[in-house]
Amino acid sequence: MLSRFMSGSVRNLEREYNCTVRLLDDTEYTCTIQRDAKGQYLFDLICHHLNLLEKDYFGIRYVDPDKQRHWLEFTKSIAKQMKSQPPFTMCLRVKFYPPDPATLKEEITRYLVFLQLKRDLYHGRLLCKTSDAAMLAAYILQAEIGDYDPGKHPEGYSSKFQFFPKHSEKLERRIADIHKTELIGQKPETSERNFLQKAQMLETYGVDPHPCKDVSGNPAFLAFTPFGFVVLQGNKRVHFLKWNEVTKLKFEGKTFHIYANQKEDKKIILTYFAPTPEACKHLWKCGVENQAFYKLEKSSQVRTVSSSNLFFKGSRFRYRAGLVPSRSCPSITHGPRLSSVPRTRRRAVHISIMEGLESLRDSAHSTPVRSVSHGESFIPRSRSQVADTSEGMAVISDEAYSPSDSVLPTPVAEHSMELAVSRQINGAPCSIEEEKESEAGTPMYGERGDFGADSRSAQEGAGGDSALSEVEQVNKFVLSVLRLLLVTIGLLFVLLLLLIILTESDLDIAFLTDIRQTPEFEQFHYEYFCPLRRWFACKLRWVGGLLINK
Repeated sequence: MLSRFMSGSVRNLEREYNCTVRLLDDTEYTCTIQRDAKGQYLFDLICHHLNLLEKDYFGIRYVDPDKQRHWLEFTKSIAKQMKSQPPFTMCLRVKFYPPDPATLKEEITRYLVFLQLKRDLYHGRLLCKTSDAAMLAAYILQAEIGDYDPGKHPEGYSSKFQFFPKHSEKLERRIADIHKTELIGQKPETSERNFLQKAQMLETYGVDPHPCKDVSGNPAFLAFTPFGFVVLQGNKRVHFLKWNEVTKLKFEGKTFHIYANQKEDKKIILTYFAPTPEACKHLWKCGVENQAFYKLEKSSQVRTVSSSNLFFKGSRFRYRAGLVPSRSCPSITHGPRLSSVPRTRRRAVHISIMEGLESLRDSAHSTPVRSVSHGESFIPRSRSQVADTSEGMAVISDEAYSPSDSVLPTPVAEHSMELAVSRQINGAPCSIEEEKESEAGTPMYGERGDFGADSRSAQEGAGGDSALSEVEQVNKFVLSVLRLLLVTIGLLFVLLLLLIILTESDLDIAFLTDIRQTPEFEQFHYEYFCPLRRWFACKLRWVGGLLINK
């Protein structure tokens, strides 16, 4: 605490800070910002550097010393948001995934979304079945190296590229077969478009997972997508709520609630527990912003409830109206288009994206999603058909959903045992320090399994988690009572001081005069108040004399 206070004091003395932002192609943009510079200033610098007009899908993400992720707020000072010492390190990432990437007007925007999805695929966030995975990887291969050439691409060439956290030789052969036979003659730009269209149809498209536990203690991942709120457990999507069904978001401490109205006025409340209160607040803020972006025309339409604890807890955060983008814009061209840049320069990453990318955001003056009426659903036709069965479970992949812990938005200490085993199997290090630098940590992927197996293993500790939850609730109640008691005592003390000041004043008010004439007041006045007043007057004269002598 002392070191943090001292670092903050030193930081306040500096007038300029160095700031490094890691971009989606693993390059770094370094600049100097003023002490009072707001997030919008830095974001505009990056967008100008990239010639990026369709800004609303992107944001800047950073990780605090406690490994908690945050999106940089554009209306607030950068220095006040950062808890670490300068120089500051942040990342540009996709914050709001476009519901239909094909509607994006600028090639640079499509390419950045392509890079983000390629990273999501590698880190296990964009999880899918083996058949879909092979096609996605083949599109990436075609976009990166072009047509298959026997002279340049020897046997097993696809194994040199890392598409997923882990994959088998059989999958590698399937990727190579598709690349050799089905994608011949396809231009890199076309391959990227096909990749985006394929990825957009997956259940995990746009998922930025928040690790939580349900009321039974089972681990789950919560996420907000362009189409609604999803809950993933094992290899299944166990809940899906469209944005027009979500009526209220609420958090209190580590508890997160989502209220929804489904068909036939069916009202449901889902409750989950985040690892920390900070993680829960981050989850809530992400929900508020996503609902405002994808569903509402005005941010005032978002119904939110934060903590209900008296006096001390809570949040007044609201997704500002100025940040909710307009839903239509003219097609505009700017500067040299991405297509005019040599492909070798664009491919500097050369698919080794596993070493750096992850975060973006929006601006008040940019080109967002397509025009949509208020009651319209963003879900494409085929997605809408799937969404009609949202109340049932949907299998999302052949593997259990277990994205890399080094790129999760919150600490996952409660899953440490399971993650440690997975790391050992895949040979990945057990540290997530690299995330603090670039949010590009070493990948990890959970063992193959299904929802039933995950539930059984999680239920072994459900009893302990339930007991712990009850203890936490009791502690919260006791703390609330203590806070109320302290506030009441403080108010009474202030009222007593105010009454003493008024009675000792010269105000000629009837009830004050009656108080002054009571024996109790006269005793207090002569035995306590007058000696105390003389003592203060003596001290003041003594201090005044010292100042005059100096």
